[in-house]
Amino acid sequence: MTQDGPIRIGIGGPVGAGKTQLIERITRRMSDRVSMAAITNDIYTIEDAKILAATSVLPEDRIIGVETGGCPHTAVREDTSMNDAAVEEVMRRHPDLEVLFIESGGDNLSATFSPELVDFSIYVIDVAQGEKIPRKAGHGMIKSDLLVINKTDLAPYVGASLEVMREDTLKVRGKNPFVFTNLKTDEGLDEVEAWFNHAVLMNDLA
Repeated sequence: MTQDGPIRIGIGGPVGAGKTQLIERITRRMSDRVSMAAITNDIYTIEDAKILAATSVLPEDRIIGVETGGCPHTAVREDTSMNDAAVEEVMRRHPDLEVLFIESGGDNLSATFSPELVDFSIYVIDVAQGEKIPRKAGHGMIKSDLLVINKTDLAPYVGASLEVMREDTLKVRGKNPFVFTNLKTDEGLDEVEAWFNHAVLMNDLA
């Protein structure tokens, strides 16, 4: 677990799966009730931070982009120093911060977060990667606190069966929760928010 301060949620997954969009959608729904901020990781740019600043309801001073300069999973797992510095900076700007999202750079299916960097992790994959993706059973898909399977609307175009993907996901995740989404239309976002309220904020225990 992390030190005192905001609850930190790692968002991982391959390039283009919908990590940044997930943060944008969650903050749009909840930032009026919960003090939120985001840190994004890219290899040579801060492109995701720019996208989030342009599309999110979060003010720019609540978004920090980190240029990892190398293999992106290293900055969220083996050597988290750049992200640690970004966490300190956003906490300095907003001492009342309650939830901090840390988005990893797009990476392979084995990417994970250091438990000293985040308290919870969400892993995002998308249907366009093919029906077989859940069967590949990368660490993020198996061990993340929540798995988001995005872009359900593309299933007919790539010949993917959502039912097969559901069955395969149940096999690799067991009782760990997962949600099918189409973040363009907010389909499935109610379930993500319900998980967030229950597992992260524990509102139902208040």
